Amino acid sequence: MKGKSVNKMEEEEGDKAANTATKVTCTILAIDHTNLCYRVCAICERTLSTTDNNNNNNGIDNAPSFLCKFCHTNNKNKRLFRILMSIATDTEVITVICFDRIAKVLFGCSADQFFDFARLNPLSGVAVNEILEGEMFTMTLSKPLNCNAQNIRVTSAVPLSLGFRPAIEVLREFYKT
Repeated sequence: MKGKSVNKMEEEEGDKAANTATKVTCTILAIDHTNLCYRVCAICERTLSTTDNNNNNNGIDNAPSFLCKFCHTNNKNKRLFRILMSIATDTEVITVICFDRIAKVLFGCSADQFFDFARLNPLSGVAVNEILEGEMFTMTLSKPLNCNAQNIRVTSAVPLSLGFRPAIEVLREFYKT
């Protein structure tokens, strides 16, 4: 690392990321609908930790509180998508993870909007799996840059069907909302 400029190191890091990206044509097999999103700070978008708001008041107020360790706020948060799914290419079945930007292509709405819709229509998560199952995409997959990450990341998703409709459109039509 000695003697390397910051720009040179950034270029090498970008080259590593580019080398790990693979474009595939695939079909969605299944989506894990049990945990589609997570909470982040609305200010810095870092993952929030849940704290118990019990404070020895005999359990009267035990609603969870979300505290941002970076902004030191606990009042403003939002949800972002984190979707675990199985896809099939022509050679293998792979478990991949889609984060918010790509998931919005599949869902057609924000995670908060989907959460609110699912609260009124509890089987929406299961229905999303049925709606997207069998849809074909050209996806760009990349190995995670974080050593702790377990799944390959979807960095782009382009539907191959001209008739593709985001899941929320189909759900709204189905539930007539």
